[in-house]
Amino acid sequence: MTPSTSDPNDPHPPRDPFVDWVRQATPYIHAHRGRTFVVVFGGEAVADPRFPDLVHDIALLHGLGIRVVLVHGARPQIEARLAGRGAQLRYVNGLRITDQTALACVKEAAGVVRVEIEALLSLGLANSPMAGVRIPVVSGNFVTARPLGVIDGVDYAHTGAVRRIDRQTLRAVLDQGAVALMPPLGYSPTGEVFNLSSADVARGAAVALGADKLIFLTEDPPRDASADHDARDPSADLLGSNLLARDIDGLLAASSAIPEDVAQCLRAGAEACRNGIRRVHLVRRRHGGALLRELFTPDGSGTLISAEPYEELRPARIDDVTGILELLRPLEERGVLVRRSRERLETEIDRFFLTERDGLITACAALYPYPSAGMAELACVAVHPDYRASGRGDRLLAHMEDLARAGGIARLFVLTTQTAHWFRERGFEPGSLGALPMERQALYNFQRSSQVYIKAL
Repeated sequence: MTPSTSDPNDPHPPRDPFVDWVRQATPYIHAHRGRTFVVVFGGEAVADPRFPDLVHDIALLHGLGIRVVLVHGARPQIEARLAGRGAQLRYVNGLRITDQTALACVKEAAGVVRVEIEALLSLGLANSPMAGVRIPVVSGNFVTARPLGVIDGVDYAHTGAVRRIDRQTLRAVLDQGAVALMPPLGYSPTGEVFNLSSADVARGAAVALGADKLIFLTEDPPRDASADHDARDPSADLLGSNLLARDIDGLLAASSAIPEDVAQCLRAGAEACRNGIRRVHLVRRRHGGALLRELFTPDGSGTLISAEPYEELRPARIDDVTGILELLRPLEERGVLVRRSRERLETEIDRFFLTERDGLITACAALYPYPSAGMAELACVAVHPDYRASGRGDRLLAHMEDLARAGGIARLFVLTTQTAHWFRERGFEPGSLGALPMERQALYNFQRSSQVYIKAL
């Protein structure tokens, strides 16, 4: 072992990226414990030689106290078996037709995939991520299905849709500490078996359980062998990092660049949001460790679908004081902002507004009105260093200006020592101390020699 070259007495030792990552992930570890996550992936994931890595990540979620429901697909496995019989799945209007031959292949493929998943979750070899792990896995007839029937003259035979999820049994499985495994199959009270969409099964399970997260692990689109393999997936740019459920139908109608399997996940995710699921995630499976990055880092690695905006802009509360102090401290130490004590901040907390993202305060500002002068001071404008290139400052400034206008304020002013250009680019003009309200002139700190900038609203 190579001895450490760091000085244990160094008051500023080099930062350890691993330790930083663990500390960054800790709030998410606490937040996720005891929560229910429904994770869905296609048969392509199971056929991938790197599938054990994904299973290791899922095992980690289970080990951290997360209640895990796995929903798997089996399309490539089904198609391989059909090809062996000289047949193939037929699609009409994007829907599969499952005849008797196809149904036999569906049942066989689903059984094989289930066994492969169970085997990997049972792995306990030393010197592996699964060492010493015991994960019980339970599969069963959790899904009652109905036939799609005849649509526009087309009989879809054994292709079905989710009718009901056995919520009680699924919860009992999770309560016992097991992973619930759900294939893309459903059963009718008459004993029939139906071929289902894994996205539909996952949506139904998430809604039935009131899951905290529904996570789709999506596939990258196939590429031509001669194509640039570093080229971006055009659908990734269309989706972005955040989507509102109400915008998804319009997005799908406006774009043909989104692959059909991703479109199915988007539709199922939007429907889940409309039925009470607060967080739906689309994560590109082939990006190594993407599931862990999505769940344990502030910005994630995929696309988040929610019914309401993911990042909230709201008035500050007394329990935000610690977070605001942490946001302001680096700027105070550099002399950008005047230092505020906790006591003062607690007293003035009703003047502050902030944006919050999963418990992290990403930006804040305060508004101090002087109604007799028709002016208000904008103070304590701060944006978290990781989010300064994302428009949060502009969004917060626009909100503060709207508040000022609503309060009958005609002009907004700031006192700044180091950020004059930022305010000038947003319509603030140089002003004089004498232009400020008399009460504010009396509080001016001549040692700081702050510059005055004023904006007419």
